[in-house]
Amino acid sequence: MTSYSCCLILLLFSWNTAAYGPNQRAQKKGDIILGGLFPIHFGVAAKDQDLKSRPESVECIRYNFRGFRWLQAMIFAIEEINSSPTLLPNMTLGYRIFDTCNTVSKALEATLSFVAQNKIDSLNLDEFCNCSEHIPSTIAVVGATGSGISTAVANLLGLFYIPQVSYASSSRLLSNKNQFKSFLRTIPNDEHQATAMADIIEYFRWNWVGTIAADDDYGRPGIEKFREEAEERDICIDFSELISQYSDEEEIQQVVEVIQNSTARVIVVFSSGPDLEPLIKEIVRRNITGKIWLASEAWASSSLIAMPEFFRVIGSTIGFALKAGQIPGFREFLQKVHPKKSTNNGFAKEFWEETFNCYLPDGSKNSPASTSFHKGHEEGLGAGNGTSAFRPPCTGDENITSVETPYMDYTHLRISYNVYLAVYSIAHALQDIYTCTPGKGLFTNGSCADIKKVEAWQVLKHLRHLNFTNNMGEQVDFDEFGDLVGNYSIINWHLSPEDGSVVFEEVGHYNVYAKKGERLFINENKILWGGFSKEVPFSNCSRDCLPGTRKGIIEGEPTCCFECVDCPDGEYSDETDASACDKCPEDYWSNENHTSCIPKQIEFLAWTEPFGIALTLFAVLGIFLTSFVLGVFTKFRNTPIVKATNRELSYLLLFSLLCCFSSSLFFIGEPQNWTCRLRQPAFGISFVLCISCILVKTNRVLLVFEAKIPTSLHRKWWGLNLQFLLVFLCTFVQIVICVIWLYTAPPSSYRNHELEDEIIFITCHEGSLMALGFLIGYTCLLAAICFFFAFKSRKLPENFNEAKFITFSMLIFFIVWISFIPAYASTYGKFVSAVEVIAILAASFGLLACIFFNKVYIILFKPSRNTIEEVRCSTAAHAFKVAARATLRRSNVSRKRSNSLGGSTGSTPSSSISSKSNHEDPFPLPACAERQRQQQRGCKQKVSFGSGTVTLSLSFEEPQKNAMANRNAKRRNSLEAQNSDDSLMRHRALLPLQ
Repeated sequence: MTSYSCCLILLLFSWNTAAYGPNQRAQKKGDIILGGLFPIHFGVAAKDQDLKSRPESVECIRYNFRGFRWLQAMIFAIEEINSSPTLLPNMTLGYRIFDTCNTVSKALEATLSFVAQNKIDSLNLDEFCNCSEHIPSTIAVVGATGSGISTAVANLLGLFYIPQVSYASSSRLLSNKNQFKSFLRTIPNDEHQATAMADIIEYFRWNWVGTIAADDDYGRPGIEKFREEAEERDICIDFSELISQYSDEEEIQQVVEVIQNSTARVIVVFSSGPDLEPLIKEIVRRNITGKIWLASEAWASSSLIAMPEFFRVIGSTIGFALKAGQIPGFREFLQKVHPKKSTNNGFAKEFWEETFNCYLPDGSKNSPASTSFHKGHEEGLGAGNGTSAFRPPCTGDENITSVETPYMDYTHLRISYNVYLAVYSIAHALQDIYTCTPGKGLFTNGSCADIKKVEAWQVLKHLRHLNFTNNMGEQVDFDEFGDLVGNYSIINWHLSPEDGSVVFEEVGHYNVYAKKGERLFINENKILWGGFSKEVPFSNCSRDCLPGTRKGIIEGEPTCCFECVDCPDGEYSDETDASACDKCPEDYWSNENHTSCIPKQIEFLAWTEPFGIALTLFAVLGIFLTSFVLGVFTKFRNTPIVKATNRELSYLLLFSLLCCFSSSLFFIGEPQNWTCRLRQPAFGISFVLCISCILVKTNRVLLVFEAKIPTSLHRKWWGLNLQFLLVFLCTFVQIVICVIWLYTAPPSSYRNHELEDEIIFITCHEGSLMALGFLIGYTCLLAAICFFFAFKSRKLPENFNEAKFITFSMLIFFIVWISFIPAYASTYGKFVSAVEVIAILAASFGLLACIFFNKVYIILFKPSRNTIEEVRCSTAAHAFKVAARATLRRSNVSRKRSNSLGGSTGSTPSSSISSKSNHEDPFPLPACAERQRQQQRGCKQKVSFGSGTVTLSLSFEEPQKNAMANRNAKRRNSLEAQNSDDSLMRHRALLPLQ
């Protein structure tokens, strides 16, 4: 059975070797063998396998000069390590390198070679088999290039725990250690690259892009990560297509149609050069220009795409490139390549033929190499200049530096440096095994591996714990996912003015170690769009919304397709493409363009505005007129009119009117807390004081004239001190209301934002509307009582009592304040204060005019009526009328009583008066009254009286036993004159003039 297994494995290995002949591998013996996988060709020829004969290995076509340079980097690193006295001394590294032809099938063929050799060694068949050409096991593999190829290789190598260190496979799927146990890489994974792409799009303020990805394990995960990042940044994707180098023409045409019809100008491409090449060719054929290509590192510097004939279509490419490294001596090593000298490199012969477009004499003139070149040249991909299917023979003396090929482009060593670093990583892992001290090893009980019998899984263990410093002084250590974190350079494609070739200009970098938001740096001055323009292209679904507007959603469209909506009043946007408008602060309002906030207009009843000036003038006029009246009353204080108006109360009344006019000024100007707390109490107390004075005056006169026989009680009630006490008590009630109001809910200044959006009304918040209602209600109650007494006193002597004018003033007062209530409730802002000021001024002017203007007119312009005779005459006439009415009432009552007793013979006073009423007046008017009547008729006679106060006493008697029984009452009139005004209050029948 063992012999059978040996033969089976040897058969497999021999078949694999046949598939990879001497010219299809680079191989060198050594103590430890490293495997290598490189894309020396871009693909394989399509061949129909009809299975009529034994299937042959497919032919690789389209030579890849960069792939050969990467292979050379591995050989250079191994030779450098072998010549190093410090790194793996006394140990020689060998290599076995195969061409993957950029396909999974070819890569797996090479991988089976590595695995088969390892299985032979694990079976220990040396004692059964005669293996003189025995090659040691491959303990690690460097490669492969594409992520899709590396995925397939990693699945196979992972079964045997053979470490695989890739230099160009960046798919984030390969970081899954559960699936790819032995995979490591010296290139950053695509997660950072996809994030960087989204950052670039955000940097240029693009939001409408298309995506194209290779249909493999490199393109699909990369573009998926980009979509996630784009969604976080509100970047919309117009289309998303998958491509492959093996896509048929119809599929390519369909993708091109999508690109041509799309309004997105930015196209994000996650693909390798070979997969993208068919698409770019069709785009060039259709001459679809004006697109911006955002390239992943796999094709950003690909020689297949970066060709001058493609530049008019893809000249606006911005791509990512790995950080370039430095390999001392590598340039000279590349120049030394020669088919005769590079005996261990089976790919050197084909490289020489492809570089110089010739064939070596020992090869067939129609060799596969010649055929592959011809195909590549016809497709615009070859490096030679021949046009014939047959090449001239090579002399072997050609100068490698005389021909420009990607092989000699060592200015930016990116992938080549990753290959170099991958080899050194394996070498340092072997060095750790070589220098391991027993007891401090990584294996069971601290044991160490034997460097002479080292196995692949032991090397993998040390690679996972690797930590060394490379030739550039950077620390190299793989993370838990087997990745190296690295930075990216950002390149822009330019057309060289010297030879017209495409050059890669570094225009920025992306630092994955920096903080978010600080990772990307771009020098826009170095970027050329389309090869010549400095203006950043536009790639948005909708035009930018200017400041003052916001983006509005269009139903059924992506979020990046929007309409610009003006910000509503009170909101603003000061940036372009604002998603939402910001609300202005409370005291601010948006300007006309809604681009900023300006302070709201402040409104209150100001002193400087016309309305405020008018009200102030009226208030000052009221104060002036009241002061004038007070001055007149003070100057003429000893005249009958002033005396008759109870001058002490008149002074107090005028003072209260001054307070009323002055209180209106507290309602004008910017409301402050102290003015708000002062104005309503000042208004309320002033008016109550005024109404109280009028009430006491009116009530006192009414009591005097309605009293039939004045008593001591009346005299006490009519005293001056008591009058002031009543005024004080009435006013004190209002003071108490105001104190309670100010203590429980004091008014305060209030900035009202709710009435109008762009105006702040500074008003007074009254604190308690109930308290304000009590204040005005109590004032109106006193006014109603005063109106009642004034109306009742309306028939008193005109010259003696102004009851009619008081009645009229109270009517004005009620009309004003009844109208005030709906006006106050329906107005807002500064007009609330204006309404109250108007009401105060109207009521105050009404009281001042009705009560005092008539008297001032008499004092100043009718001094003849300001005499004691006029006052006495008026008073006496009124007294006789009252007495007559009282006597008639009493006589009528007596007559009714006598009739009810059955015919009494005695005549009643009533009957006597009645019998004389037809002949003469039973109560003839005094001379002054008669004169007044004559004056009313036009008579100009005068009757003079002595000085002093007129007192009138009327009394009636009923004779019971004498002959005067026919008259029911007698009249007594006595006039006493006194020189002192103070005796007026002490007389038995006092008739002060209100």
